[in-house]
Amino acid sequence: RHVEVQILGDHHGTVVHLWERDCSVQRRNQKVIERAPAQYLDDVLRLELCESALKLARKAGYVNAGTVEFLMDVDTGAFYFIEVNPRIQVEHTVTEEVTGIDLVQAQILIAGGGKIGDIQASGVPAQEDIRLYGHAIQCRVTTEDPENNFTPDYGRLTAYRSAAGFGVRLDAGTAFTGALITRYYDSLLVKVTSWASDKTSAANRMDRALREFRIRGVTTNLRFLESLINHPKFLVADY
Repeated sequence: RHVEVQILGDHHGTVVHLWERDCSVQRRNQKVIERAPAQYLDDVLRLELCESALKLARKAGYVNAGTVEFLMDVDTGAFYFIEVNPRIQVEHTVTEEVTGIDLVQAQILIAGGGKIGDIQASGVPAQEDIRLYGHAIQCRVTTEDPENNFTPDYGRLTAYRSAAGFGVRLDAGTAFTGALITRYYDSLLVKVTSWASDKTSAANRMDRALREFRIRGVTTNLRFLESLINHPKFLVADY
């Protein structure tokens, strides 16, 4: 299992965690689906994991947004440090959804001298006030062909319709009817994030959102994502 902890540090010596993300569902070491919180962690292990990330960040004098990544042994529950990504990651949206904290805004405010604990100054409350609310899942919709070894596709979008509604968030830059998808950049087209009060509802909402997409002109991995979301092992995090 692959689990990571979101951290934020300010210029005043305060470092906080924003809990964890489960990023175990990957292909060729590329994350495909991310979720928060990780279903396989109990409260004791969750706190131990997050405290380990804070310990590392404090020792390094870490400032601003970052992610501390770990591998977790599925049999023993032991976890092992991999690396720190000193930046906002693609999957930061699931953390924003379950904490209510705008990570991009907080990063800018902190860089300008904002102090964690002062919400007006940094957008980030004190550690004891950073709580988990519900469950979130993010899927990366890409212009790849799952039936042809995930070969990237390119061309012009002749039709584009995205999902919408309560608990559905979209992060896209070039996804619109008439957009030209070139071969020169990453195949990520749009990130779709679902939120709900429980894990089953979050998965159901994501399934509905994926089915509402209509994308023509290029091949996408939408049906592949639908299969993953509805897989019995995914629903219970048995991976």
